[in-house]
Amino acid sequence: MLIPTLVILFASLATPQPQAVNTPDTPAGHTLKAWLDAFNSGDRATEEKYLKTYDPERSLDDEMRFRGMTGGFILTQILKNEPQRIEFMVKERNGDTVAIGKMEVKPGEPAKVASFGLRAVPPGTKAADLSFKIDAATRAKVIDGTVAALNDTYVFPETAKKMAGAVRAHQQKGDYDAISDGDDFAKRLTDDFQAISHDKHLSVMFSPAALPDFDNQKPDPNREAEERKQMERVNCGFKKAEILEGNIGYLKFDFFAGPGICGPTVVAAMNFLANVDAIIFDLRENGGGDPKMIAFISSYLFAERTHLNDLWTRKGDVTDQYWTDPYVPGKRLDGKPAFVLTSKNTFSGGEEFTNNLKVLKRATIVGETTGGGAHPVRGHRITEHFGIGVPFA
Repeated sequence: MLIPTLVILFASLATPQPQAVNTPDTPAGHTLKAWLDAFNSGDRATEEKYLKTYDPERSLDDEMRFRGMTGGFILTQILKNEPQRIEFMVKERNGDTVAIGKMEVKPGEPAKVASFGLRAVPPGTKAADLSFKIDAATRAKVIDGTVAALNDTYVFPETAKKMAGAVRAHQQKGDYDAISDGDDFAKRLTDDFQAISHDKHLSVMFSPAALPDFDNQKPDPNREAEERKQMERVNCGFKKAEILEGNIGYLKFDFFAGPGICGPTVVAAMNFLANVDAIIFDLRENGGGDPKMIAFISSYLFAERTHLNDLWTRKGDVTDQYWTDPYVPGKRLDGKPAFVLTSKNTFSGGEEFTNNLKVLKRATIVGETTGGGAHPVRGHRITEHFGIGVPFA
């Protein structure tokens, strides 16, 4: 999973232990130091205080999970220093991953985060190779490509036209002319598209390294091995399985990983809770994932094979049906009361799981309105360095 504005790609780099450097005496520098101090502490209360003060939109659970994966960061270099923007380099404490970060803050005291991202430096790549600027021709090509992808595949064609019109209007007024940073341009386009669609799944992406051809990707054993390793490090997103007073089962998991890798984790959790009198699924920090895993977990709640939902793809006018599995390892909890806890951070597949059980009257939903990102996404490469994730169904 990706943290919305904090993207990290893990790679193995052989680098010596670096010497830490100090943050500059600027608003951006002060906020960066506050983040590093809180993140590196590993203390949940300290991190929560930082987020409330500087970055209230970021998820505390996501931050703590990310902290567990990386062990924290060592600040090794300041690459660019402006009063309200700082670019820097860090090294993860738990491994050899080196990353470039960008943080921009808003005016005020304290200086709250406007945008923040980390990007790993791929093996054999120098930091300087990741710091190139984009020009007018690139901006025009990216706009043309993103608009074409939306008009061709976005699930709501009329909304696609409105998004295209809004971005073209910004382009004609010169609103993008001063943007030379790839990440900044991708974020601005994302914001402008989402301002019309209100679709948090839709996003423009930028990568200094060449993006893959999403439409023609072949299986990569190395990538699959790395994915398995990452899933093992975070226990496939499963945070807690316990039996509460009154023989009530409680299961918290923060994303739906692919069953090919994480199916055994689900089986272990559900078998542990096999004899409870009711079950609570805590999806308050669940950011979504694989529909096949949604169907697999749901299968434990139904005695018979049950139709969960249909997925209509606009391009090609194709409808795919999703059903529970006819067989699951272990006992089912069919007939046992089920509850789903939600919050504003429940997103995408978390919303699908919740809505399926609500429509089928199989669970009681308790909590806040969810994040709003129910449509599946497919990536499209626009240029070697820009792509767009388009909700297509």
